[in-house]
Amino acid sequence: MNSKRNMLAYDRSSTGLWVALIFLVSLNLRPAIAAVGPVLAQMGTDLAWGEGVQGVLTAIPLIAFAAVSPLVTFLARRIGIDMSILLALLCIAAGDAIRSFGGGVGIWLGTVVFASAIAVGNVLVPVIAKRDYAGHVAMATGVYSGCITAGSATAGLLSAPLAQMWGGWRASLAFWSVPPLVVAALWALRILHNRKVVIASAGGTIETSDTGDIDDIGDRSTTANAQNPHSAQRPACSTQSSHGVFTRVLRRPMTWYVTAFMGLQSSAFYTMSNWMPSISASIGYDASTAGVHLFIFQGIGILSGLVIPKLMNVRGNQVCAALTASAPMLIAGLGMLLLPHLMPVWAFVGGCAQGASLVVALALIALRGRDSAETVVLSGVAQAIGYLIASFGPLLFGVLVEATGGRQVSLTVFTFIAFLQCVVAVLAGKPDESAPAAAAPSTI
Repeated sequence: MNSKRNMLAYDRSSTGLWVALIFLVSLNLRPAIAAVGPVLAQMGTDLAWGEGVQGVLTAIPLIAFAAVSPLVTFLARRIGIDMSILLALLCIAAGDAIRSFGGGVGIWLGTVVFASAIAVGNVLVPVIAKRDYAGHVAMATGVYSGCITAGSATAGLLSAPLAQMWGGWRASLAFWSVPPLVVAALWALRILHNRKVVIASAGGTIETSDTGDIDDIGDRSTTANAQNPHSAQRPACSTQSSHGVFTRVLRRPMTWYVTAFMGLQSSAFYTMSNWMPSISASIGYDASTAGVHLFIFQGIGILSGLVIPKLMNVRGNQVCAALTASAPMLIAGLGMLLLPHLMPVWAFVGGCAQGASLVVALALIALRGRDSAETVVLSGVAQAIGYLIASFGPLLFGVLVEATGGRQVSLTVFTFIAFLQCVVAVLAGKPDESAPAAAAPSTI
């Protein structure tokens, strides 16, 4: 028990450049997934896979996100938030290597391993951002979500050239096991730095004053901290059981608004990421140009994700930001339906939506959690159910294309989903009426 408490004691904000390491972690949360698309046809030819099998492979990450996200809370409670991030980085690297060099079975096993590890990062990165950038949550969310998008766009852009240069898709995919190893080494140094700070501030001993629940992770670290006169101001929920935290979060309507927003924006992103090249090709663009449209869609999200935080506290709520982030996807859907020959424009407009929507979704998770414990639970719930919702987006689009022989019906359904996102944006962006005044989010 003391060993566990000592480990949790190192879950604390760092100083200087150590704090910014969370953004390097974010860069590694999508390349393993995004690198597959450009070489998927090569994989299918090499392994004699049909399109159905290829589709199952691309669906595994979303399913893993939905399945693993609820379990992250227990992992973080057991080994701590920072140690969980370190383990996730190592597993991303291991999964990439297994997928590339583990043979036929290794492709599936490696995909499950790195996707599950990415799910851990998806849940805990917002928690760390709220802990380490408490006064600038929206800014931090914009930067790390921009890093997520940058990692995805970079992997998608480099995957095929690397495969051509290195003689196949295996070496190309294996390359993406190197960056998480580098960041894991840096993150381990951060943990050691925190350990030295904790020991120094405790006079050479490490003790904790409570039961070691995750409810207090990031707030407690040493006996000296427990004796701090400000420690009496900690919320009473820090001593509640994990079951109590889950129950409290699940009973709040805001939890489901945030979850719906997370799911709808993810559905729109993954639907377009999978089907935009096909839509462009059906209009008459060649494959190379269709790939450029997808790169525009993904790349412009970096800029929109960095800009949207400026709207995160208009009139004391996030309605303006959520609607501003959601409306462009509705416009893009209508544009693809009515003026499909302007596909580059709709790729740009849709890209503005997906980048900004991700930032808003992650910021809402951080802002709607009243403390670290609630934020972890809310993040797990929103991402588990949200990614389950998202997995139906590209699947439904493809089923409707096959059933109708065209893309009009699919685009109509996609546009309706974008409209629902706008509706939910208003609900999720309003202040949480169920939250006590003392727990209201700090000014961003």
